[in-house]
Amino acid sequence: MANILVVDDEQGIREFLADALSFDGHEVAQAADGMEALRRTHDRAFDLMLTDLKMPGALTGIDLLRQLKSEQPDTEVIVMTAHGTVETAVEAMKLGAYDYLQKPIGSPAELRLIVARALERRRLRAKDEIRRQRDVVPPLSYGDPVMQSVITALDKVARTNSTVLLLGESGTGKEVAARTIHERSSRSDGPFVPVNCAAISETLMESEIFGHEKGAFTGASAARRGRLELADGGTLFLDEIGELKLELQAKLLRVIQERRFERVGGTRTIEVDVRWIAATNRNLEEMVAARTFREDLYHRLAVFPVRLPPLRDRRRDLLPLAEALLARIAADLGRPPLKLDDVARERIETGVWRGNVRELGNALERAAILADGDVVRGDDFQVAMASPLADIAGGTMEAIERGAIERALSETGGNRRRAAERLGIGERTLYDKLKRYGLSS
Repeated sequence: MANILVVDDEQGIREFLADALSFDGHEVAQAADGMEALRRTHDRAFDLMLTDLKMPGALTGIDLLRQLKSEQPDTEVIVMTAHGTVETAVEAMKLGAYDYLQKPIGSPAELRLIVARALERRRLRAKDEIRRQRDVVPPLSYGDPVMQSVITALDKVARTNSTVLLLGESGTGKEVAARTIHERSSRSDGPFVPVNCAAISETLMESEIFGHEKGAFTGASAARRGRLELADGGTLFLDEIGELKLELQAKLLRVIQERRFERVGGTRTIEVDVRWIAATNRNLEEMVAARTFREDLYHRLAVFPVRLPPLRDRRRDLLPLAEALLARIAADLGRPPLKLDDVARERIETGVWRGNVRELGNALERAAILADGDVVRGDDFQVAMASPLADIAGGTMEAIERGAIERALSETGGNRRRAAERLGIGERTLYDKLKRYGLSS
């Protein structure tokens, strides 16, 4: 249900509208004029506002609409107008109003219909904004017995709204597990919104999660919804949660507890209904002991922990997983379907794959680029399996790490995101290491 503001100087009309909408389960606030309405929108966020166009005072309905669309462009507006002022209603729609109702309003049914349509448009626009891809989630496993207990646990927790903490090495498929929980839950029709806490700079992370108001900082030329608002009614997935700084951890804890927050630079309270899933390849218990991760947040997140096993422990999944990855890679490269010869298959089965699914996928992509024709041969795969550390012998750990970073950047043409993926680290971690070693891409 929605938060709705009804604005009209006639008390009888306000109460009629509020009663009709409250009957449908909406939370309705009232304002007697434009200035009171504006004050209310500064205190909290509304999904929809119904406002009369002609009201006493300094702020007309048109003025209120113009101000609201400047400050909160995501709020839908329905204007109400008396007979003979339809031209003004058309002007309001040009300013961003969804539609208009002519007074006197015919019936509660007419009101409910136009409100439902406005709220549906708001929902669809939110889905468009996050560009959520409704692709089929790839399977978590291709039959390896080691994964059976994991799949069972995810199936059971998906039926609830409990918070889930996914644990495991980098590249083990934690985002696939999170999407699987979402798609098997009662929230599957809502958005799935991922946030990679390691890939977004510290200065932008708060705005990315909570959104910001116009003028909140230099460059904030308009209000912007954060990932939390976009995930309303669905699932928010916080990947690499261990990378969050302590100050942001405290703000996140408050949202999980109270289900409300304010945008950066704002004072309005925004309520959200999201299902929380977090993931990390770090040992959060050790971080709690070292006081680099809040203990209260850890306990909030670890309601239902699930550990994903590394690829080296799920040997039966290796070949079918490789074939599925290769099919996707061939399509991405614009190549015809590719096959693995027997030698390549053997090398996949006997590989160590310390980087798990991510490392396997990278090796397959390199092999697909090297392959002539429609077969990936053992020789292609031998070259493709070469580790970024392969040609670095001896030396200190710092020298080895520096060399690995240089090789990864070279292989990806300086693309930091892809280099971080190849190395199995977060983009922010890579950035810190580039500064430490005086490297630039």
